[in-house]
Amino acid sequence: MAGKYTAEQIQDALGGLPNWAADGDSLVRQFKFKDHIAAMGFVTKVAMAAEVMNHHPDLRIVYNTVDIRLNSHDVGGVSERDVNLAKKIDDLSGGTSAGQ
Repeated sequence: MAGKYTAEQIQDALGGLPNWAADGDSLVRQFKFKDHIAAMGFVTKVAMAAEVMNHHPDLRIVYNTVDIRLNSHDVGGVSERDVNLAKKIDDLSGGTSAGQ
């Protein structure tokens, strides 16, 4: 089982996760796509990757915007699994613009 990251570990991890931010006990990022279909395609890729990793993000989809929140419920905060999934999500985004 992965342990809960400290605030310092989260900040260190964010150094390698451009456009992600800490929000309480979670990592968060927003992605914007050209349209709803592109956003839904991205969400499908994220869902498949998350299933393989057995670690599932909270997703919010509004038209062309996807908000992602990562945390490990079993440890009550951010863990190595969240950082690894965030990196995978970044790879899947294909350089899509982000806001946060």
